[in-house]
Amino acid sequence: QVQLVESGGGLVQPGGSLRLSCAASGIIFSVYTMGWYRQAPGKQRELVATITSSGITTYADSVKGRFTISRDNAENTVTLQMNSLKPEDAAVYYCRSRWYVYDYWGQGIQVTVSS
Repeated sequence: QVQLVESGGGLVQPGGSLRLSCAASGIIFSVYTMGWYRQAPGKQRELVATITSSGITTYADSVKGRFTISRDNAENTVTLQMNSLKPEDAAVYYCRSRWYVYDYWGQGIQVTVSS
């Protein structure tokens, strides 16, 4: 059974930092492209960042220079370090794993940015 379990969300003040983690099980983690997506109320889910099996990263323009995605194939985890958070970063953040037709999502974790 495939599981993607996110952790690390919560409430942070504008300008603060959070570190999200996603622990994967039930997949050959190292071959999957891993990603973080987010969905704010009333908006479509959007890509935040992805990292391929070879470590190539992509970022949404809105988070470039502030967020960093990384992966640990030994621990089957993908991490999103979020710095200089803005109120517009508030959303439910989802972990995603993709490899050919195999496409899995986590249940999501809330990130709130507010003073």
